[in-house]
Amino acid sequence: MQEVLRRTIAEVGEVLLGKEHQIKLSLCCLISGGHLLIEDLPGMGKTTLSQALASALGFSFNRIQFTSDLLPSDILGVSIFNREHSNFDFHPGPIFSQLVLADEINRATPKSQSALLEAMEERQVTVEGETRALPEPFFVIATQNPNTQAGTFPLPDSQLDRFMMRISLGYPDPSAERILLRGEDRRAVLSRLKPTMSSEDLVRLQMQSRQVNASDSLIDYLQRLVHYTRHAPDFALGLSPRGALALLASAKSWALLAGRDHVVPEDIQAVLPGVVEHRLRENGDFSDHKGTALAQRLLNRVDIIG
Repeated sequence: MQEVLRRTIAEVGEVLLGKEHQIKLSLCCLISGGHLLIEDLPGMGKTTLSQALASALGFSFNRIQFTSDLLPSDILGVSIFNREHSNFDFHPGPIFSQLVLADEINRATPKSQSALLEAMEERQVTVEGETRALPEPFFVIATQNPNTQAGTFPLPDSQLDRFMMRISLGYPDPSAERILLRGEDRRAVLSRLKPTMSSEDLVRLQMQSRQVNASDSLIDYLQRLVHYTRHAPDFALGLSPRGALALLASAKSWALLAGRDHVVPEDIQAVLPGVVEHRLRENGDFSDHKGTALAQRLLNRVDIIG
């Protein structure tokens, strides 16, 4: 399975140049059974990453462009009257796909944003009183522009918490950008990507991830991190049990990516920013703009050995 992972990372890296760490975090989130939020400026490759992952994984893919006039039925689907049979036929919306890209999710109103809540948590949707299962595997990648930009509706905490990780891509380094400027159009490269992993491979990786060992001392370290967020005076909100579980699951998947069958503290440190930054608030700050500083403060102040 390590060879499958290496090929997948390399394949996606052909399109998204110089972003191996972010690609590995995305795969880590998928293997952990979570969903991914990518926040960055327009034009940084957020959509490209999701399309490349769908191609490399062989997933069915749908993109939903979130706008201020988007309705929940545009996401979930709608029943239309069939005159020939005198009944209503359900027409599934784009949510019925293995990988769903919710593009610029914070440009839609909270009502449309909330249409994803049940899908992301329960892997099902309820439309007109009937519950329908979503495809397996099911992975949501949402992109959003920084909330400081015009025309955005910040995601509420309940929606943010559905995302196991939030990452940003950032500007490319000079060498990668030079290849980008002088090389082939990335869309042409994207069109040539071949699946490197099957659904069966992913299920096997998810099972292996759950079997990765976390020692008592490792759990002690994780609990000290969680405890600090709940009791330090500069943290307005501490990590919830869901956040703690997400941190452990992500660390196990990161260890698996590294080819280990046990978690080490460095695994927790590698995934912690992506898992906790959007879940933390500083006292007196009602946004999540300081989550990055809080995550770094957490790593600096909590010792590995208690």
